[in-house]
Amino acid sequence: MKYLILGAGPAGLSFANKLKKMGIDDFLVLEKECEAGGLCRSIYMDDGPLDIGGGHFLDVRNQKVNDFLFNYMPEEEWNKFKRNSLIKIKNSLISHPIEGNIWQFDLNTQVEYLKSIAVAGCNIEKEKPTKFIDWIYWKLGERIAGDYMIPYNKKMFGEELNNLGTYWLEKLPNVSFEETLLSCIQKKAYGKQPGHAEFFYPKKYGYGELWLRMGECIKKNILYNKEIRKIDLDSHIVTTADNCEYYGDIIITTIPWTEFETIDGLPKNIASNIDELKYSSIQIEYINKNLDTDAHWIYIPDEEVAYHRILVRHNFCPNSAGYWTETNSDRIGKKQERPEEYNFLNKYAYPLNTIDKPDIMTSLLSFCQKKKVFGLGRWGEHQHYNSDVTVEKALKLAEVLENEEE
Repeated sequence: MKYLILGAGPAGLSFANKLKKMGIDDFLVLEKECEAGGLCRSIYMDDGPLDIGGGHFLDVRNQKVNDFLFNYMPEEEWNKFKRNSLIKIKNSLISHPIEGNIWQFDLNTQVEYLKSIAVAGCNIEKEKPTKFIDWIYWKLGERIAGDYMIPYNKKMFGEELNNLGTYWLEKLPNVSFEETLLSCIQKKAYGKQPGHAEFFYPKKYGYGELWLRMGECIKKNILYNKEIRKIDLDSHIVTTADNCEYYGDIIITTIPWTEFETIDGLPKNIASNIDELKYSSIQIEYINKNLDTDAHWIYIPDEEVAYHRILVRHNFCPNSAGYWTETNSDRIGKKQERPEEYNFLNKYAYPLNTIDKPDIMTSLLSFCQKKKVFGLGRWGEHQHYNSDVTVEKALKLAEVLENEEE
């Protein structure tokens, strides 16, 4: 076929469905699981949806992406929410992001945070550090770093935070002393709102319903239970675990590069670097108990608690109950509530932004692109993209490739 697409998560489904809308039917999607959705799949527990890949929501801001997705799940099937996310710091629950809501602490704690921010490196013109932990202290001050950012990132990404680069941290807000002081005086948040400040979530289903419908729209072009084992960049042949071979003029891979047992045609120096790509695995655990909160989700930086986030299902899934937690697989069993109702381990949850990742991915993707093999999405590009960003990139790639063919 013309296009061979590896993976039926948001990236592969969006690319494939965009092709179909452009009048192109010469494509095939290979998917390891028995259904579509990837990390955005859902199941039902206690008569309500449970997103087994963690908390996923549709940001309202990208109208082009939303218009595309509403073709498969119309807007009237979604509820729109104004984000309510909290951070539990010691005995306090304050709104996220922390730097805009210090005014919610008691007065003495506000003073301590303000003193810390006033002498943060970025506010007193100290040279920017190159190591992750030093950069966090420089950017946010000792109190935010120590109480929240350092322990929370350890829980999400692992203990060795200085293995991470700082190139991806520029998106953090600029915490100026002046704005933080005004925020505390006026008792309102200053600065830029985080992603998903407003978001959509299905009225009757889990987030996975959207992707199931997209899979159904191209069901004649998807093969399920097809685990990829090998890819030959020169012959464009992909081999699956059941020893079937598939050929595509153009290959779009959305699966983790570390999942390939063999990549023929890739220079040894680039191939050896793939093993240096790191990721974290996350376990989702369902608890059949309602929480006394209006929050949609709560961040938990306390290192004595195993999980790092709580998703309060009954506050965004109508007529449902309970909540689920997200826990880095390295922390499972460390003073953790162990519900028997349900848990699901996602081997590939978050790509890690290690120091050498940009160079590895630039070399890998540039070489493969010359062979007409394209990495796409969170795992094809090894970038921590939300689903809306993934869809946007898939739509653009389909348009670019078809324009080049013309």
